[in-house]
Amino acid sequence: MSTTRSPAGVSAHELRDMTPEQAMLAGTEADGVHIVHRRDRFPVRGTKAEKRAERGVALAFLVSALAGVGFVVAFVALPFHWHLPGTPQTFRFYTPALGGLLAVMLLFMGVGLVLWAKWLMPEEEVVQDRHDEPSSEEDRLMTQATLAVGLEDTGLPRRSLILRTLGLAGGAIATVPLVAMVGAMIKKPGKQLEHTLFAPNTKLFPPSGRIPLVYSDWRRVSPDDLLPGSIATVFPGVHEEGPDGKNGITSAASPTLVIRLRPGQQIEARKGQAGFGWPPDAPEYLAFSKICTHAGCPASLYEQQTTRLLCPCHQSQFEVLKDAKPVFGPATRSLPKLPIDVEIGSDGRQYFVARADFNEPIGPAFWERS
Repeated sequence: MSTTRSPAGVSAHELRDMTPEQAMLAGTEADGVHIVHRRDRFPVRGTKAEKRAERGVALAFLVSALAGVGFVVAFVALPFHWHLPGTPQTFRFYTPALGGLLAVMLLFMGVGLVLWAKWLMPEEEVVQDRHDEPSSEEDRLMTQATLAVGLEDTGLPRRSLILRTLGLAGGAIATVPLVAMVGAMIKKPGKQLEHTLFAPNTKLFPPSGRIPLVYSDWRRVSPDDLLPGSIATVFPGVHEEGPDGKNGITSAASPTLVIRLRPGQQIEARKGQAGFGWPPDAPEYLAFSKICTHAGCPASLYEQQTTRLLCPCHQSQFEVLKDAKPVFGPATRSLPKLPIDVEIGSDGRQYFVARADFNEPIGPAFWERS
């Protein structure tokens, strides 16, 4: 049996004979922690005041848990698909609902923990000294007692209502991030991310279905609009009304550059894209996605002397005469090329149309796995 004494002057044998409260107080002194003030908020257990405080803390945890359940329900049930302006905008409640419920869940978890400490746990003020001595057996026994008293101070062993509601709130907080991270991956996107509004649409443009190229004001794009060495930002001329309608001007995947080469410049087309420009046999006009394949910025600074297309965000450069192959900067994939043609409009002028959709996904690094 150890006969050594702790810095507080108490032996291990004496500590074993003490109550947890007495051993805890001895341990605080031995560890250089001096309790200036300690008062049990409810010296008489089970009073109405204590029950009211306990119910208040449990109510905060219950509200936190219900908000977590509401988050999961809203994530699954609320409409979230974007609709065109002028149509039912039910999707606008989706993000505010998720943010509000998440805020309520975390707020009331914090409120419950603060009220628990303020209303139910003992009131205590301590001052602690610093020391670097190794722990003795007596120190370990006193630490064990301190932990036991700390657990008793929380009231968890005798406050099952708080324990249950805390478990509910904690479960909600653990579940919500999991739902948010995994929920979006449950339904596979299939091929929908690999297509744009340039895909043929015989419903809107019979009989060929070829999509007209338009400016942001919906004017059609003509070869006569561009001078040699110039560029223009164009969009698919698709506009469908209704809640699930489509708008080529506002679609994030739509921005496209039409470039007119200077006389004598010849294109070195990528495999399978030789006839994508216009005229097909000796292309003078080319169309590329404006979305940089590095991080999605607009690659729209064209140097007609060097035939390089620059992205201003991270200085990626694409060689237009090599079908927008990346030659400088962080981009590693060529800009997707749109196959274009012309058709005669009702006014007798030629106007550009898309013969087909891009033959590869547009956009940044995500698609480099495809």
